[in-house]
Amino acid sequence: MDEIVKAALKKWPNVPDCRDWLGLDARGDWYMRDDRCQAAGPFPQVKGSRIQHEKLREFIHRNYLADAQGAWFFQNGPQRVYVELEAAPWIWRLEEDGAGGVRLATHTGQPATPGAAWLDEQGRLFLDSPIGLGLVHTLDMGLAAEQVERGLWVPETVRFAELPARHGYVPSPAGRGAAGGAPARH
Repeated sequence: MDEIVKAALKKWPNVPDCRDWLGLDARGDWYMRDDRCQAAGPFPQVKGSRIQHEKLREFIHRNYLADAQGAWFFQNGPQRVYVELEAAPWIWRLEEDGAGGVRLATHTGQPATPGAAWLDEQGRLFLDSPIGLGLVHTLDMGLAAEQVERGLWVPETVRFAELPARHGYVPSPAGRGAAGGAPARH
């Protein structure tokens, strides 16, 4: 977390949380959801405006965390902005490592080590890691398929609806109180 954010939290410790204003889609893109978008429907059916400003995305990435109940948020100064998740808290990007394997990193650039793999009813590949569950980005499915074909990743089938409870994350914290959900890994 940025030092300026920590200082703002100390200065203004009781700023109300913000919900339903920020979304993370299945490709790792952030979306701002104003009142009009929220009134038109839930995320991801109505995504909102894609955040394209590089410095803002970097700021969100550095201050993206989970609470004890598994709801993910962006700490924006003294205000906690909860994130609507289309698929999972992390979107995995893959890169060849030069030795026949792949390096795994989150959409925020954080490196991770892949663990168990799951394939949902839509054919999407999810990987667990010590920092939590993530969805493999669609552009990286070729590299992922190579890992599966080589037997390095052996996906089990899973219903998408089972993943949040199984992996301790809250896909839609909008309207949720402080209680509920399973502890998060982050």
